[in-house]
Amino acid sequence: MATDIKAPTFPESVAEGTVATWHKKVGDSVERDELIVEIETDKVVLEVVAPEAGTLSEIKIEEGDTCESEQVLGVLGAAGEGGKGGDAKTGDTSADDAKSGDAKGGDAKSDDAKADKKSSAKKPAGGGKQHEVKAPSFPESVQEGTVASWTKKVGEAVKRDEVLAEIETDKVVLEVVAPADGALAEIKVQEGEQVESEALLAVFSEGAEDADSDDAPAEQAASDDDGEADAKVDGKILAPAARKLAAENDLDVAKIEGTGKGGRVLKEDVQKAIDSGSAKKSAAPKADKPAAAPKAAPAVEGERPEQRVPMSRLRQTIAKRLVQAQQTAAMLTTYNEVDMSAVMALRSQYKDTFQKAHDVKLGFMGFFVKAATEALKRFPDVNASIDGTDIVYHGYQDIGVAVSTPRGLVVPVLRDTDSMKLADIEKAIGDFGSRGRDGKLGIEDMQGGTFTITNGGIFGSLMSTPILNPPQTAILGMHKIQERPMAVNGKVEIRPMMYLAVSYDHRMIDGKDAVQFLVAIKSLLEDPARLLLDI
Repeated sequence: MATDIKAPTFPESVAEGTVATWHKKVGDSVERDELIVEIETDKVVLEVVAPEAGTLSEIKIEEGDTCESEQVLGVLGAAGEGGKGGDAKTGDTSADDAKSGDAKGGDAKSDDAKADKKSSAKKPAGGGKQHEVKAPSFPESVQEGTVASWTKKVGEAVKRDEVLAEIETDKVVLEVVAPADGALAEIKVQEGEQVESEALLAVFSEGAEDADSDDAPAEQAASDDDGEADAKVDGKILAPAARKLAAENDLDVAKIEGTGKGGRVLKEDVQKAIDSGSAKKSAAPKADKPAAAPKAAPAVEGERPEQRVPMSRLRQTIAKRLVQAQQTAAMLTTYNEVDMSAVMALRSQYKDTFQKAHDVKLGFMGFFVKAATEALKRFPDVNASIDGTDIVYHGYQDIGVAVSTPRGLVVPVLRDTDSMKLADIEKAIGDFGSRGRDGKLGIEDMQGGTFTITNGGIFGSLMSTPILNPPQTAILGMHKIQERPMAVNGKVEIRPMMYLAVSYDHRMIDGKDAVQFLVAIKSLLEDPARLLLDI
C-alpha cells in the first residue's frame, strides 16, 4: 500500500521551504522513523522521517525545489516494491516484460529502452571491487572538519595513493588518498560540508576507467524528460525541466540557445541564461502615465565587484581564540627597544662559515629563541600557564614560533629549546615555514608550547601589541629593525634599533617580572656572548 511522504507543518511565520537533501533514492528500502529528506526554511532545517517501513517508490519534489506546508514530497511503497525504473536495476525483468508486452505491445519496449538509458547514465564508472573512502581519524582535540576540495571527479581515473580530497580542520589540512587504482564511483559529502572523524566520504571503484563522455547527454536527457514530453515555445523545442525553469524565471525563450540534439533547449542552457542574464524579457511599455521617476543615484564609474566567501575553519578558530584571549585574560603589554648592532655584526662575520658548516642560513630568530629561553629559566612565572584556579609551572621551554601561511597564522612549536643549538633552531624554523606554505604541518607540530614569539617585522611592522596564545601567559613581539639616532656614551650615533613588546596575563605575572623579563632579553641580545657564558 502506498503512503504519502509529506512536508511537516510549517509555523505561521514560514510560508514555504526548499527541499535541501534527499537521503534516499527511488528504490531504496527505508525503516520506520529513518531520515528520508531535509527541508530548509528561512529559519531552521526540518527533517522528514519515514512514517513506516517500505521502499521509496517516487520522488515528487526534487532537491532545490520549493514546497509548502504538508505538501506531498514523495510516495513510500510496500517493502520490496521497486520505484520508477526499478525493474532496470533488479535485472530480473523477464516476467514483467512479458506482462508489459501483453498489455502495451510496442510501448513496453520503448519504456524498457528508456529505463536502460537512465540506468546506464547513472551507472558508476568503475566495475571492480568497491571501497569506502573515509575521513582520517581526527585527534581528540579536533571535533570535526570541512571538505575543502575534491581533487578528482566521479569517473575520473585515479592512481593508488593519489590525493582524492582535502579536509580542513581548525588546525591542519588532512589529505585523503585513493585506496587503489580506479575511480570515484560516488561522492557522498560535497565540498564545504562538515564531516566527523572516520565519516564516509565517497565510494571508490577499483579498476575503473574514465566515464564515457557520450553518457552525459543521455543522462541530461533522462533527467530532463522525467516522463513528460518536449514542448515548442517561441520556435524553440524545450525539455520539460528547461520549460519549467524558464517559466519560473520569466525568461524570453527565443533568446536561449539550445545545445541539445536538433537545437533542443536543456535545463543547463536555461541555467546559463539565468547566470548571464542574457534572456531577460524586455520591459513592456505601460499605457498608464508613469509615476515620477525617483531621483537617480550618482553614477559610479568603473566596476565595483564584491565577493562573498565562507570563512575557513582555520580563520574561524583564529578569530575565536583571539577573542577568547582578550575576554578571559587580564592582558597588558610592556615595551622596550634593543640595539641590534652586536647581533648583526656577529651574523655578518660568521654567516658564510655558519652556512657551510650547518647547511642553513644564520637568521635573527635563533638569537631571539635562545635569549627568550634563558630569560624564561630566570622568570618561571612567564613560562607558566593557568588551568582553572591552578598555576602550572613548566620545567622545560617549548617555544612556539608564529608562521604566516596562505591559510592564516599557525604556531608550530620548538621542543626543549634549552638543548637546541642555533643551527637546530634555524633548520626547524625553515622546515616549519616550508611545510606551512604547503599545508603539510601536522597537529602534533602545533600542540603544547609554553611561550610564543611572533615577528611582525618581516612585514614592516614598527610596533604592535601581540595577543596571548592561551593557555600561555606571555608572548614576545619582534618588529622591524630601523636605524635611529641614539645617545651612546654622551654622543649621538646611528644604531639599528628594534622595538620589543611582551604581552602578558596580569593575573599570573606581575608588572615587575614582565619588565625584568624583557630587560633580560634586551641585555642578552645586546651582548650575545652572555648566551654562551650563561651569565
